[in-house]
Amino acid sequence: MKKVTLDVQGMSCGHCKSSVEGALKGLDGVSGAEVDLASGKVDVTYDDAQVTMAAMREAVEEQGYDVVA
Repeated sequence: MKKVTLDVQGMSCGHCKSSVEGALKGLDGVSGAEVDLASGKVDVTYDDAQVTMAAMREAVEEQGYDVVA
């Protein structure tokens, strides 16, 4: 398992947190996602044999948020 921290812009409330965490956890290969609203960071634990960074970025962007970096 690998860990990555995504910098996500536009999250400001509990609904934002739930949307982003849910979208990421719904991907095959993602075992954990934890949003820190104060910093705009999302810690993701994933299996890089099953999911790509591009897929994670797309899942977050489909919820209406921007992934920086």
